[in-house]
Amino acid sequence: MGEERDKRWAGVAIITGASSGIGEAIARNLAPSAKGLIIAARRDDRIHDLASELGDHVIPVECDVQLQNDVTKLATTAMKHFGAIDAIINNAGIARMASMLRCRVEDWDAIIDTNIKGVLYGIAAVLPQMLQQKTGNIINISSEAARRIFLGAGVYCASKHAVRALSEGLGQDLSIRSRKDGNTIKVSTIAPGVVMTEFAESVTHEPTKLDLIKGMESVDEPLSAENIAECVRFILESPIHVEIGEMTVRPVKQNM
Repeated sequence: MGEERDKRWAGVAIITGASSGIGEAIARNLAPSAKGLIIAARRDDRIHDLASELGDHVIPVECDVQLQNDVTKLATTAMKHFGAIDAIINNAGIARMASMLRCRVEDWDAIIDTNIKGVLYGIAAVLPQMLQQKTGNIINISSEAARRIFLGAGVYCASKHAVRALSEGLGQDLSIRSRKDGNTIKVSTIAPGVVMTEFAESVTHEPTKLDLIKGMESVDEPLSAENIAECVRFILESPIHVEIGEMTVRPVKQNM
């Protein structure tokens, strides 16, 4: 078991939301040992710059995870260039927070389309190939909000609760199938606490954004995006019979 943990992951991965923050950190962490990476985001210029820096085996693809065809294209690109899909990290997400009393329906739609349907589209894009391979890792980046409700963030929290639930449901389905076909496809959820990234910039209600930034800045020694990237690598390099279903990662001194 120790020998297996020492092996560096060298597969093909798709990473959504890779233009900054956690997604960018995951790409930087995996690139040195990966056979290939498909890095995806709406900000095309950023992922092209990142791919140029990381190497020819890192392919940028402009993608809005709210659009199923865009997400399907990520899997097609991975198969075209590398012939396999060993992992997907469904990282793209937004934080359109505000009191539900304001009835910001447009924000609610955006959260559902990005944080929930975007993850489902990612799963649907890779699962047929993983079932054919009988192996793979599906890693969904959730949030500590998947277990707690924060003031002014009800819909956002609901979306992260949904990610946790659908991850667990998919894991159960795959475990049942594994008894029949021997597949070793794993589903994992990482639920970070406060990470200092551009996370708050997606909040469109300015007072809520300012409150969120103030709260994040009040946390002594918050997590870095690199801390979450290391969690992804740990999951990918775990022994083949070990599935890490859920990993909650938070700063020691976080009390919000």
